[in-house]
This record gives sequence, structure tokens and C-alpha cells, in this order.
Amino acid sequence: MLTVVALALLAGSPPATTGDTFTQRVQQAKMLEGSATGPAYQKQFWDKIKEPMTEALRGCITSNAPADKSPFTLVADISPDGRALNVEVQAPTPVARCLAGEFSVWTFPAPPKVPGSVNYPVEIDVSM
Repeated sequence: MLTVVALALLAGSPPATTGDTFTQRVQQAKMLEGSATGPAYQKQFWDKIKEPMTEALRGCITSNAPADKSPFTLVADISPDGRALNVEVQAPTPVARCLAGEFSVWTFPAPPKVPGSVNYPVEIDVSM
């Protein structure tokens, strides 16, 4: 069974810039996931994408058979209008890159407005 293990939502940080590394983005997300707006947005976010995420992951595994089912992490910034920006994955296996491509075209619930922040970063750990 495919399982998306964790989603950590980052509130209150500035949008990712060229100087932000993947690891820094993940650390920021994990550090701030418990913010005041995190749990409510997390619920909205997963209510919207749980099924599409599972189906996309299944499709990515099928289209990359024999698939590398190694765990990976996806990081993205959700814009105020619900678009995914700066979508990245580590480890960049074919399955992870496929899922990132699917994720990058979805529309998400509008994130909460956070003073001093334009986008709302999310971090997802995926294991199968």
C-alpha cells in the first residue's frame, strides 16, 4: 500500500530564494509546522489532495516500472492563489520526479496569509 507519511506545513517564512537549499527549506518547514495556522491548513490541504496524491504516486510507479520505491521528500511553495512553485524532490528518483511533475500542476486551497510572507511552503515525506 502506498503511504504518504507526513506533511509539514511552514507558515511565516519568506518564499524560497535561489540561495535556499533543499535541506534549509525542509528544516524551516519542520521547525514551523506547529505554527498557529499550520494544522488548519494542513487539514484543508490533505482533504484536497489525499486521493489525487495516491493516484499520481501509483501512476508514477506504474509508468517507471520497475520502479525505485525509495523514500523521498517533496518541498514546494504554495502561492496565495493556490499554485505550486519551486517544487523540488530529494532523492530525485524517476518516481519522485514524476510525482513532482504532477504536483506542480495541481491547484491547492489558498493558504493563510502570514505577515511578511508571500508563499506558504509545504514539505511532504513519501514512503511506499
